[in-house]
Amino acid sequence: MSTRTTQRTTQRTTAPPAPSTGLALYDRTAAEGSARVIRAYSTSFGLASRLCSPAVREHLAEVYALVRIADELVDGPAEEAGLPCERRRELLDALEADTEAAFESGYSANLVVHAFARAARRSGFGQELTRPFFASMRRDLEPIAFTEERELDEYVYGSAEVVGLMCLRGFAIGLAPDAERDARWERGARALGSAFQRVNFLRDLGEDASLRGRRYFPGVDPVSFSEAQQLRLLDGIDAELDEAAAVIPELPRGCRVAVAAAHGLFGELSARLRRTPAAELVTRRVRVPAPRKLAIVARVIARGGRP
Repeated sequence: MSTRTTQRTTQRTTAPPAPSTGLALYDRTAAEGSARVIRAYSTSFGLASRLCSPAVREHLAEVYALVRIADELVDGPAEEAGLPCERRRELLDALEADTEAAFESGYSANLVVHAFARAARRSGFGQELTRPFFASMRRDLEPIAFTEERELDEYVYGSAEVVGLMCLRGFAIGLAPDAERDARWERGARALGSAFQRVNFLRDLGEDASLRGRRYFPGVDPVSFSEAQQLRLLDGIDAELDEAAAVIPELPRGCRVAVAAAHGLFGELSARLRRTPAAELVTRRVRVPAPRKLAIVARVIARGGRP
């Protein structure tokens, strides 16, 4: 019998893989659902995540999906559907309770929560990161007018820095612990998350105040927003971006290019915000055009993940 005939016979007699059933099918469906959420809702984050290894990409999607549905409960479709503040608070509380229960059991009837809990259990985080997150989400249910930097820092930690730490836990799966390295990476992840959040606050300065009653930056009134205030805020953002940039080249290959791409996209936003007159910045949302986004990603890929 020829080698070619043997190969054909082997191909005919090899059984196809058995389809997933039970919990394996549920896990896969939950992961696919989270991936669908990130594709539907995110451009910059979604684009960057596609540069990750499959395992890291799945982890990022599972984290992002829960963060997104919590955010949508606060002032997205839930508000548009006419749900009053107290009902949205109840739903947010229930989402947190479901998440914590899933940490323990490994299961939730909510596919997004189920996927998130899998990511958390797999990478070793839990309530120490989700409780600050949900606390910040609840803060957004009411008008905000922070008067102290401490209030803003606490809010940003819960709404953004812990999300960076959740992502970082996925990047580090399989790595041996290293106290100095881990502390350095955590500082970088927190700085990057904070910079992302503060960029978005600055982009939405006028809309947040007029439509949602939110003034995140202490002492900053969109009506009298000045160039000096604009530059002060952007100097702080750029300092955080620089702190994060110093760590990115150390990250594992499976996530390095993606993190550098996200850093580059928000760095471009910061530069565009700096070039926008203060009076104009509060009346329109500064964006990065799609061709420019692709150019930034291509540059990062060519440089091997160096910002």
